[in-house]
Amino acid sequence: MSRPPAAFRNWAGNQSAVPAEVHTPSSAEEVALAVRRAAETGRRVRMVGTGHSFTGVALTDGLLLRPERLTGVLETGDGWVRAAAGTPLSALNEELARRGLALANMGDITAQTLAGAVQTGTHGTGGRIAGLADQVIALDLVLADGESVTVSRDGTAEIRDGITERDLFDAARVGLGALGVVTALTFAVEPSFLLHSVRRPMRLSEILDTLDTITADNEHLDFFWLPHTDTCLTKRNNRHPGPARPQSALRHWLDDVFLENTVFGALCGVGARLPAAIPGINALSASALSASERVDTSYKVFATVRRVRFLEMEYAVPREHLAQALRETRDLIERRGWRITFPIEVRVTPPSDAWLSTAYGRDSAYVACHVYRPTPNPDYFEGVEEIMVRLGGRPHWGKLHTRDAAYLSTVYPRFADFLRLRDLLDPGRMFANDYLDTVLG
Repeated sequence: MSRPPAAFRNWAGNQSAVPAEVHTPSSAEEVALAVRRAAETGRRVRMVGTGHSFTGVALTDGLLLRPERLTGVLETGDGWVRAAAGTPLSALNEELARRGLALANMGDITAQTLAGAVQTGTHGTGGRIAGLADQVIALDLVLADGESVTVSRDGTAEIRDGITERDLFDAARVGLGALGVVTALTFAVEPSFLLHSVRRPMRLSEILDTLDTITADNEHLDFFWLPHTDTCLTKRNNRHPGPARPQSALRHWLDDVFLENTVFGALCGVGARLPAAIPGINALSASALSASERVDTSYKVFATVRRVRFLEMEYAVPREHLAQALRETRDLIERRGWRITFPIEVRVTPPSDAWLSTAYGRDSAYVACHVYRPTPNPDYFEGVEEIMVRLGGRPHWGKLHTRDAAYLSTVYPRFADFLRLRDLLDPGRMFANDYLDTVLG
């Protein structure tokens, strides 16, 4: 289905484009037809998700494919489920729960499409349980010549020109849309489970001294440090035999909607008008943090309500460098006199075997810096980025950064292999855009 072109704008409002044509395919066959027609007219092609990337990874001036009609669970089997690429993660979670199934891990934003989340490397947190791309066991792709292929973790066939199925699978899982248009994904799933979620404040200094212990002792560790204070909010999520003890509707609204969104948004607005008040605002927020716990269905614990608009930069560093990265970031903020309202979020993941996963080949820790959307602070992002780059950091593909192919080729061992696959599969750069020209060359 074609429709008149209109401007695409991302969730944060910092990226936009006006494509020459917009198409909303409802099947892989319609995607393939759209790609072939684009090739005939010399147009470049990108499929967008829900716009939760802060970079220009989804933008195009050519044919924009929208995924609203490419949704739904397509097949299920013993320990796996195949779903269309445009299915929102929230919808997949609900459908899996209805069938008594669950993903082992995920990020905290569930508005994303499955393809968008996987292609940009959405990871969540887990010391031993990896992110979305590592739960994918097969991918359906439409290549630049319009051919549809399925590649899987166990595949041994040759796709073409010496490209093996396993190579394309490992490259295309976090493929940035550069190798083809993903039309469906098959995930490994498991029986539904409960998570015991414990939130409690801790001092940053205490966390830095016990990082290895608290990471090893928890299946999913996430913590938020409030700049200008020594206070963090830790979130420890571990599997639990039950029974469930979910939040009441009132407590959910109070904590997750009112305090973490309505009140926090108001405080960000005050900080925007009165930057000098931010350290005091953060100190007040730190003093108001309290311990809480619940036992609930896994996806309900993983998911977070995010309504305050922000800009974000996130880097993955080798896990052994996390304490140094945080200490240097804390010192830099104080030295430069920046006023930072948003907490800095820290997560961890085990090694990944997806070639362009930020966790490829190493235990990783993620440091995510946010700023209130109406008050961007490029100096803050630039200063923290310098620290992360010095520590061998890899930027999240969907979050703001300034790295290019020259740098990225030094921190991804399979970067050159990815480029060789791209040269073979898309020599005319049908799936390119300005962002990919920067990060892939």
